[in-house]
Amino acid sequence: MVLAFPRAGLHGLAWICMVPLIMVVLRRERPGTVAQGIIAGTVYHVGLIYWVVVSMNSYGGMPRPLAGLMLALFAVFLSAFVALPLWCSAFIQKRTGLRLTLTLPVCWVAAEYVKSWILTGFPWELLGYSQFRNLRIIQIADITGVYGVSFLLIMGNCAAAAALHALTRRRRIPRLEPCCALVLSAASLCYGHIRVQEFHEPSGTQFTALLVQPNIPQDLKWDPAHLDATMQRLFRLSTAPAQKHTDLTIWPESATPFFFQDEPVYQEHVVRAARHSGGWLVFGSPSFTHNSARPSYHNSAFLMNPDGEITARYDKLHLVPWGEYVPLKRLFPFITRMVTGIGDFTPGKGITLLRTGDTALAPLICYEIIFPNLTRTFVRLGGQCIVNITNDAWFGRTCAPYQHLSMAVLRAVENKRFLLRCANTGISAAIAPTGKIIAQTAVFTEASLQTTVSALDGLTVYSRFGDVFAAVCLAASVLLLLIARRRGTSRTAE
Repeated sequence: MVLAFPRAGLHGLAWICMVPLIMVVLRRERPGTVAQGIIAGTVYHVGLIYWVVVSMNSYGGMPRPLAGLMLALFAVFLSAFVALPLWCSAFIQKRTGLRLTLTLPVCWVAAEYVKSWILTGFPWELLGYSQFRNLRIIQIADITGVYGVSFLLIMGNCAAAAALHALTRRRRIPRLEPCCALVLSAASLCYGHIRVQEFHEPSGTQFTALLVQPNIPQDLKWDPAHLDATMQRLFRLSTAPAQKHTDLTIWPESATPFFFQDEPVYQEHVVRAARHSGGWLVFGSPSFTHNSARPSYHNSAFLMNPDGEITARYDKLHLVPWGEYVPLKRLFPFITRMVTGIGDFTPGKGITLLRTGDTALAPLICYEIIFPNLTRTFVRLGGQCIVNITNDAWFGRTCAPYQHLSMAVLRAVENKRFLLRCANTGISAAIAPTGKIIAQTAVFTEASLQTTVSALDGLTVYSRFGDVFAAVCLAASVLLLLIARRRGTSRTAE
């Protein structure tokens, strides 16, 4: 299952990776156990998010053994989202006779949906993201979100498991699961083919964007002695003679490692870059808002016009727990923030679009891009192009930057928008509405990436209605569990 995701990227494994686990559960006389799911889910999540140890140890100052323990505990918690769908489907089968291989796709999507919002949510690399390079299969995301792709994958696993289970028991192979999997997969591929052709040459107002990847090491980024060198590098990459006219220049998250509002000397570096390019500039910077008691600090995206004037600011809404703030600080005094910065951040008060003349940009900062509903809200409110600024330096040389990019691909597909991703150390990329990666940079390299994209209008089914498919799966799972429980109660009474 881990190998289906970047960097290995063997996405074909996602269609069969759950078969052994499903087979084990099917063969048990008491299929209601969750032990197999917890073991498999823990091992899977340790392999998937091992980079947490690097972040906590290298940039949070946490001793490596303690960081490893935190990873293990987190993986055990996340294993519930593998174990619970299996337990629910097994429980429903035991009480109602409805086969586990028919209900598991519904219960799996329900668990992924809960995972996306419970305790602020951590929908990192849901199963559907493994197909981010399979353009035709992921186009259904503009109706169902990424959850529809996960549904197809689990259905394929269930079909294979049902067939193998029947063969090992010398029974007739059930036809329903394979037929459902084949029909839905074929329908998705046909729909995907149509959508890829439809957006092969999208309409809309075209503009040229320059993504500036300065590659500032995390241990130097907030060092005052390195500030002049950082600003000089940003200016050089933004105004290189080889670059043609740029309508929009984008710098990464926290590109200016100082309070832009309160540093007039260094403000001039940014203003000079905007005036030299003759276009708009989006850049990340910490910011503050004065309150009656004390100032609140924000992780922000600023928009500067060609004259060097700030015209808009978006304050990040969905902050990273233990990265940008410490939840329940009194209960966990030994846990420091993983990201070096200034103070604990406060979430912004609402969504702000960055308007560059006739184009409305939907700004998502770092971790926010992994939340489908947040991105589609920006688009529903008028965002014509998605801009994701991030600093993935604190992932180190792990698979996390590649995983982060794979999730951004689905945001472009769900909303049928171009997506411009600018990262401090990479991966910076331009992504088409079909999910095709038009251009990208390498990790830990200094680069300027210029591309031409379009500002698009119109709403997809997903942009308009959101997670209806996932919510229906959750409601169906709860209803099936209630029916199963009632039938069990009735049998006990008899």
